[in-house]
Amino acid sequence: MGSTTLSALHNLFNRKNLRRLIKLLLLVGIFMAITLAIGKLYQKWDDDPARGALAIDKGAFGENYSTPIYLDQGWSANDSLWFYNTTQGSALIPYDFFIALEQAEVNEPFRANSLIDQYRYLPQKPTFFNPDGLPVGFVKEGYKGKDYIGFTCAACHTGQVNYKGTAIRIDGGPAMADMVGFLTALEKSMMRTLTDSEKNQRFVSSVLALNNSYSRAEDVQSDLKRWTRKINLYNTINHSQVEYGYARLDAFGRIYNRVLEHVISRRQLRDVLLSATKADGDTNLLTLAQVDKVLLNISETIIGDLQFAKIIERLMSTEEGFPGLGLEDMERVKAMIFNEPNAPVSYPFLWDIAQSDYVQWNGLASNAGMGPLGRNTGEVIGVFGILDWTAHKRGWSLSSLLTGQSSKSYQIDFTSSIDLVNLSRLESHLKSLTSPVWPSIQTRTNNPEQQKANAIFEAMPEWRIDYAKVRRGRKVYAEYCESCHEVVDRTDWDRILVANMSSIDLVGTDRAMAENSVNYAGYSGNFKNTYQSESVGSLVIKDRAPVVQILTAATMGEVATEPDPDKWLPRRTLDWLYLMAKSFFDNEIKASVKSGDYLPDTTAAPYQSLLSYKARALNGIWATAPYLHNGSVPSIYDLLLPIKRPGDPDTGEYRPAQFMVGSREFDPVRVGLRAEGYPGFEFKADKRGDLNIGHEYGTARAPAVNGKKLEPLTAEQRWDLVEYIKTL
Repeated sequence: MGSTTLSALHNLFNRKNLRRLIKLLLLVGIFMAITLAIGKLYQKWDDDPARGALAIDKGAFGENYSTPIYLDQGWSANDSLWFYNTTQGSALIPYDFFIALEQAEVNEPFRANSLIDQYRYLPQKPTFFNPDGLPVGFVKEGYKGKDYIGFTCAACHTGQVNYKGTAIRIDGGPAMADMVGFLTALEKSMMRTLTDSEKNQRFVSSVLALNNSYSRAEDVQSDLKRWTRKINLYNTINHSQVEYGYARLDAFGRIYNRVLEHVISRRQLRDVLLSATKADGDTNLLTLAQVDKVLLNISETIIGDLQFAKIIERLMSTEEGFPGLGLEDMERVKAMIFNEPNAPVSYPFLWDIAQSDYVQWNGLASNAGMGPLGRNTGEVIGVFGILDWTAHKRGWSLSSLLTGQSSKSYQIDFTSSIDLVNLSRLESHLKSLTSPVWPSIQTRTNNPEQQKANAIFEAMPEWRIDYAKVRRGRKVYAEYCESCHEVVDRTDWDRILVANMSSIDLVGTDRAMAENSVNYAGYSGNFKNTYQSESVGSLVIKDRAPVVQILTAATMGEVATEPDPDKWLPRRTLDWLYLMAKSFFDNEIKASVKSGDYLPDTTAAPYQSLLSYKARALNGIWATAPYLHNGSVPSIYDLLLPIKRPGDPDTGEYRPAQFMVGSREFDPVRVGLRAEGYPGFEFKADKRGDLNIGHEYGTARAPAVNGKKLEPLTAEQRWDLVEYIKTL
């Protein structure tokens, strides 16, 4: 066959392939367009004008309020309700268990509004997307044919402030939630249901009466024991000597621990148990025979929730051949595997998150490319995503390639309940969310809810804006604050918010969160001896490695795995292709160098830049108390004061060293929340994780701003600055 013929055939083949590729891309595009159109239409179906919000009478801490009103944050009623009720793959316990469960000490439902309000979640009435009237951020989640109660983003990122019986919901605002208290109460209720025969009988009968997969009482009892062990395991692993109270959570510490629980291999765990010693540091806690008995029939590669619960039971068992460890010895074993989540931080607010270059308090997550998907995947791991991670013999998969496992004898398959498609949709949804405007500020708005709020609060003198103070405060802000906290237009669609990073030595605030993010380490399991690319070059993940490396590898494996095993295979593949394309082409945030005054990463210290905290624009900051990254200051006015040091005169003004947290009652003068006079959680700024130090700008102890040492603010200047910040 001549060269001309070969050339013609070659061109024809290329043209045919090109046409096929174009047809395939058109089909994918049409499929995605139809899917998105249906999704948008469906999203509009829940349009309750009150957005499901309820009035509360005889609420926690004596707070009673009428049906909450909303401000104009760019979202309609159905936008808010879609955000509250969109699943992300969280699975706390079986759904019907949550519906049927009673409180530990009374025969009232665990999901009663009184208990929900006590732990400062937000009760809701039934609406189209929420027929059972679950609280904001609680949702019915389906996975592999079973239903679960799970958390959505809104559980931690929907706020509310109250004032004299009027409540304002803040979409994307920080929750006042006490998640630790809630999960502790949940465990107690489940334990009581196991041991109290009357409660147990009512529970089993209620579950069987619901429309679910349970048909036998024995199956309900078995799953109740299993899920009680899982909640107990989570609470045990994450117990901390630092009490969080309300409005704070060490989310990263808990995400880290959950990843370590699923990544550690049997060999690594065996080495830990064999090396564990008693308090004297010399005597082994377990014999070789006891270790082998504890690990009998435990998976070689992936352990996970249920097997870990079984291991703990065996370690504490007093039956023949088991070690029978007490709580003190168990704490030593736990400390060898996990890290104490002792750096609680305030729940971040979400407006402008989609327009930010770096997110998280210490700028850990870049928002460029696949960053948002990886960040949100880590979040679902922390809030009880089911991680059906298994190990299989060597073979090709994208996840094994991207996580460096291609040459391993075993490779991790990252199947899970995490809903990557919804995570991407939620991130896109947040693009239209804007920060709340101080009610009573007369802005141009056709939003009837904002108009109602303005009318209510304009009638209250303490909420009116003093514009003479605002003008003076603007000058103070420009000189003292704006070099770190830029002023942005909340409605500018093209805005990009640049995080201004300050090293922990410079800003001086509590170091716990930043240091833990860098220093915490754990066993890397199958990721051992794999490579990970960082800004300074490629790093080899060691047997015991920084948890930030292990988390990065795990989320990369999750993102590279086709989402939602419940869906038809072609649909999963198309969903995954759409996610990859969307992450790269629809994300307007591009990779960039961090801004600010911080220590850069080096080959010797590849995560050194994380030893810093982020300053961001302060629009809407009035609705996000308490302040500083760890919630250690109750109001903006208090934040402008110095801390009291030994030798300081008692007559001066200082940040409060202790105050009450839990009330949503707002202080429009100091701009914060009610900090005394009720039986909430008493916050004390007396130990690492809780310190209210640093960020003393405007005081005599302030560091230089742009190389210039500024004079301390007078009391009048502080009040002028507070007044201006209200308008941001």
